[in-house]
Amino acid sequence: MSRPATLSGWVTSLTSGFYSVQTEDGVITCQMRGRLKRLRAEGDVIAVGDRVQVSCQPDGTGSIETIEPRHSALVRMDPRPQGQYRQILLANIDQIVIVYACAQPEPHLRMLDRFLVIAEKQGIPPLIVANKIDLVSRERAEELFGVYARLGYPLIYSSVKQRAGVEELHAALRGKISGFAGPSGVGKSSLLNAIQPELGLAVREVSGLTAKGRHTTVERRMFALHDGGYVADLPGLRSLALWDTQPEELDGYFPELRDLVAVCQFNDCTHRDEPGCAVRQAVEEGKIHPRRYESYLRLRYGE
Repeated sequence: MSRPATLSGWVTSLTSGFYSVQTEDGVITCQMRGRLKRLRAEGDVIAVGDRVQVSCQPDGTGSIETIEPRHSALVRMDPRPQGQYRQILLANIDQIVIVYACAQPEPHLRMLDRFLVIAEKQGIPPLIVANKIDLVSRERAEELFGVYARLGYPLIYSSVKQRAGVEELHAALRGKISGFAGPSGVGKSSLLNAIQPELGLAVREVSGLTAKGRHTTVERRMFALHDGGYVADLPGLRSLALWDTQPEELDGYFPELRDLVAVCQFNDCTHRDEPGCAVRQAVEEGKIHPRRYESYLRLRYGE
């Protein structure tokens, strides 16, 4: 039976202008049509995670003809001599999985707060994974991360050594496109290997390639789960800037602050030292975690 004129598929990797597209007939190596290339002066036209239509060539390669509308995208602005370039780290992303260790390395949670603001800003649901709980007591793990569960963020406590949380994480990934983020050494690869052997090693290899420097050929790739869904490492998320966020917007990206702002005595309250500030009162009453309040001030004022 002859192939149809076009096939539908997911873009699963990008390397030096070549795209791997997963179709029902297998993986096809593609390039984009010339008319699409003319659209990329200001940003990525095709990204890993895109759903595309591909025309097949006699030699087994393909050409990307059209890109289907995205329901979401994780975006960062890349400064270049020609101006700001809109880089899409992952298209059609369903969730950001933010992995931190309870110890080894010690968690620096202001960066986690920053990740959460980025997720809130870009409308991408976050899932927090507090890993290596075998290295601390449950009480210590909840002391570190419990504030996020109380704010309504999904939170999984995990340990590969104890097999804790592994099945729960696997279930949360099934059928979704998930981007993994978090500092080095927190156990992302080990968690992925626990879910699907060989998966973590593949992710580590691509992450290592990405980290070697700006002149290295960078491969962006997402990996298929055997029972449905894809995962992609997001090593560039750490450098994501709040590039289009005004300081006064930040209130809305901290769930514990967003409803209090309207109660402040002054419309332009900075939430630092004004009388009648509902945010400061909530901090003093223990309704807002002091470290979260400090993260907010750091992001808004650089304090």
